[in-house]
Amino acid sequence: MKTCLLAGLLSALAVCAHAQRPPDDDQLGAWYMYFFQKRFQQSPWGIQGDYQLRTWNGTNDLEQLLLRTGVTYRPASNDITFTAGYAFIQTGDFGESRESVNESRLYQEALFPQKLGNRFYLTHRWRFEQRWVDDQDMRTRIRYNLFVNVALNKQVIEKGTLYLALYNEIFVNGQTAIGDGRSVQLFDRNRFYTGLGYGVSKPLRLQVGWMEQTTAAWSKGQLQISAHHFF
Repeated sequence: MKTCLLAGLLSALAVCAHAQRPPDDDQLGAWYMYFFQKRFQQSPWGIQGDYQLRTWNGTNDLEQLLLRTGVTYRPASNDITFTAGYAFIQTGDFGESRESVNESRLYQEALFPQKLGNRFYLTHRWRFEQRWVDDQDMRTRIRYNLFVNVALNKQVIEKGTLYLALYNEIFVNGQTAIGDGRSVQLFDRNRFYTGLGYGVSKPLRLQVGWMEQTTAAWSKGQLQISAHHFF
């Protein structure tokens, strides 16, 4: 019941936050992503990360280059995974401009897996970020993501499983002042995603889907193509 209420709240926030779209809002962008997770044998420790190329137009108009890696810890007593890591992000302007802004980011997160019935696999992710963006004061951000994977042709997501992949993530700024009299809104953005995934092998899944990203200033759809590697 709590999960349903939270999902409803996030969907309502996504609708309420809908803002003005950027130019060429009908132009579909694309995100190409690789996620990996490695747990060391006989140890609660591991590593995880993701490397992403995001474009405004699907090809050569850079939205973001994101490189993120963290150290994980999973207590033996439960399935919660804690992560602390670093990310480098280069963000490009929309359109013909080739200007970009660099960001260094520290982050800490917790993942809580949950299973409902025989086919519904949920993951709750809380993430706290400390951000150093060019020409801005250091600021923080809180993120919550609810992932839902639904196995379609099997009850377990494994090799040969086709599954529905959904998520909704909301971002809230910890500070609104960013220096020199400038400010941002408390609400930063919301991302809603739906797609299909397939278990290529035991350690590798592939997903293709569509994500609507809504910020305080615009909203835009993006194609997402991702590989998820567990080794």
